[in-house]
Amino acid sequence: MIAQITGALARAFLVLVLVATPSLLLPSISSDASQIVALVAISGAALTLFEYMAIYPGLVEFRDAPPFNRIRFGALFVTVFLLSVTCLPMADANALTKFVQAIAVITGQVLDFPYSPVHLFTLMPANDIAPAQQQLVNGVAGLAYLMSVLSILVFVAAVRILNWPMNNGTFNVWVNLPTFDPTAGGDVVMRLQRAAWVNISLGFLLPFLFPAAVTASMVFSGPLRLEDPQTLIWMATGWAMLPSSLIMRGMAILRVAALIDRARQSANPEEDASLQPV
Repeated sequence: MIAQITGALARAFLVLVLVATPSLLLPSISSDASQIVALVAISGAALTLFEYMAIYPGLVEFRDAPPFNRIRFGALFVTVFLLSVTCLPMADANALTKFVQAIAVITGQVLDFPYSPVHLFTLMPANDIAPAQQQLVNGVAGLAYLMSVLSILVFVAAVRILNWPMNNGTFNVWVNLPTFDPTAGGDVVMRLQRAAWVNISLGFLLPFLFPAAVTASMVFSGPLRLEDPQTLIWMATGWAMLPSSLIMRGMAILRVAALIDRARQSANPEEDASLQPV
């Protein structure tokens, strides 16, 4: 019980730090923005605290199947931190800031080719923004997309090397997939596979669809300038990390479906053998 409370408090604190990171690093944050950030940070921390202190599963999937959520949170935290450092003005730059900004510029240039997600993201701002701001948008988009790809590769390594999710012993489907109802009808494995491919497809398409949707909405809302660093940071983070999270979720559900199918075959070896060609 003590370990559960300690873990919940630690996770809530990390969520609080994550939301507040851009406000803590960037200068000249208005009081209104600080109040909104504080409200969001406290709400996120409270939700995390209640979720991980609860005995029964709630909304968080794969709660007892580390390191799935740890990889997603770690990638999100590192992305927000790096983008915040990238958006720091040159007057406040130190060695770390200059190094991160140089990596962002190189990444943005490498990934900014025709019809790439980074190229589509850099087309969202208005055409009359300053060249320095356009370069910043390009670097932020490239760095965020790079982190999303790296998070997927880290999860693939965890599945292959650590044998996730069986590295922690038994896997409880009800606890780790609380929103999935196995009694809703139909074959469980097929339903899991269908849900997994839907998530993977959405994760692949969202980096392309999001800039298109924002560009289309500018007809009614006016040109997008992304001059506020916090707006740029959170927009780029959501654009890059939400698709990678969906892809990782789809891969995880496919892994669970494969484990269930393997358990079925082990439980019914005679039935499985009868399906083999003579």
